[in-house]
Amino acid sequence: MATPRGLGSLLLLLLLLTSGQEKTTEQPRNTCLGRNNIDKYDILNLNDKASCFTTCRPSGSDSCNVENLQRYWLNFEAHLVKEGLTEKVNMTFLKALVQNLSTNTAEDLYFSLKPSQIPRQVMKDEDKPPDRVRLPKSFFRSLPGNRSEVRLAITILDIGSGTLFKGPQLGLGDGSGVLNNHLVGLSVGQMHVTKLAEPLEIVFSHQRPPPPVLLSLLDAWPCCDHLTFFALLLRPTLDQSTVHILTRISQAGCGVSMIFLAFTIILYAVLRLSRQRFKSEDAPKIHVALGGSLFLLNLAFLVNVGSGSKGSDAACWARGAVFHYFLLCAFTWMGLEAFHLYLLAVRVFNTYFGHYFLKLSLVGWGLPALMVIGTGSANSYGLYTIRDRENRTSLELCWFREGTAMYTLYITVHGYFLITFLFGMVVLALVAWKIFTLSGATAVKEQGQNWKKVLTILGLSSLLGVTWGLAIFTPLGLSTVYIFALFNSLQGVFICCWFTILYLPSQSTTVSSSTARLDQAHSASQE
Repeated sequence: MATPRGLGSLLLLLLLLTSGQEKTTEQPRNTCLGRNNIDKYDILNLNDKASCFTTCRPSGSDSCNVENLQRYWLNFEAHLVKEGLTEKVNMTFLKALVQNLSTNTAEDLYFSLKPSQIPRQVMKDEDKPPDRVRLPKSFFRSLPGNRSEVRLAITILDIGSGTLFKGPQLGLGDGSGVLNNHLVGLSVGQMHVTKLAEPLEIVFSHQRPPPPVLLSLLDAWPCCDHLTFFALLLRPTLDQSTVHILTRISQAGCGVSMIFLAFTIILYAVLRLSRQRFKSEDAPKIHVALGGSLFLLNLAFLVNVGSGSKGSDAACWARGAVFHYFLLCAFTWMGLEAFHLYLLAVRVFNTYFGHYFLKLSLVGWGLPALMVIGTGSANSYGLYTIRDRENRTSLELCWFREGTAMYTLYITVHGYFLITFLFGMVVLALVAWKIFTLSGATAVKEQGQNWKKVLTILGLSSLLGVTWGLAIFTPLGLSTVYIFALFNSLQGVFICCWFTILYLPSQSTTVSSSTARLDQAHSASQE
């Protein structure tokens, strides 16, 4: 009797187990909804989640929850960083690298993103792979907290031929896509990183050429620019070697200009002591004020480039402000040279102004100060990074911060320069017209003297900053960029030559004798 009773119990148990299996079959785990095992990252669960790549659509459905799937893979990256139990993950659909990085790095870091391989760090002497991620050195300075190292996780997901996580704008008419079917994720030290000084760059290669209409959509990879010194006004795209050469040209030109400008200031002091009449003339004072502003601008540039990003944020702020101030002073005094030339050669009559040079000085040194105070109060000065076509750091100096401060740069530098430059060109054109056309009555006596008129115009051009106008032609090619950097940094040499020819003995025999006499006559009218 015991045996049948035991057999009945066994049969009952088997029925219960079978019933449980049928229920399981009737109500399977819906992995793609992302509700089950959301914090489980074993091989079985990873495979289950990966199967959703081809079965789910970006719009979602009753059987798929795209947001939950996205959250799962993001949490997986955080899991790799947090646990740190493995350095590499190598699965058919998933490749991952987990690595500790020192935050005290002096170079940008590159990692290969080749889909068939585990991500790896690219060494300095290697060529940059077509699929890569770049972590700029400034990235580590942007991390919150005082950390000596951080843990980085880089993952590559192969999502297959499905459309999950893909935007419609990357699809082509034949149903294929422009980019390969891979997603790249990066997680750093379980922290949210925002307000980067320069962007983190991820580069993908196209699996096939995209149609022209998609190029604008795909052209989101940074292609940053900039030049050095005065060419900061421009925004060309140059490689690192070109930036290095232009920096050296600017440094050499500025050094030479400072020597000649110092000679000009000393010569003015000597002439002022030796010639009683020289003390009352305003024109040489204006020339020397322009020379002084350029000397200080060149000095500020050399200090700025030499210091780079060294020092505290306050020191960098101060260097940027000083550089900006003397740049604006140079622009202002070039505009005042044009104003003085207008009174001298165009207006001629009714040009009396009491305390003329004092008023010019208030404008020449005071107006830039007001602009710098306003700019500084908006906290616009800071570290400025110059990058090449691949967005690698080529030079760091203290100038305007990246971001909204760029609007202040456009207004106070670009816009201000254009106003003073255009005014100077209008005045120079009027003066040239007078020199070449209104002297027709004496053409016979001055036959063969046209070269003197040309040299006079060239001399006046150096005072009005015509070399700055070469910036307009830099888009024509790299050669014009070199010409701009060379001639613009040598403006001080041209001013020294003009001043020496104009005011040293035997003025009557120089090409600029008439200009010198006009200077003296105008200065006398101010007395």
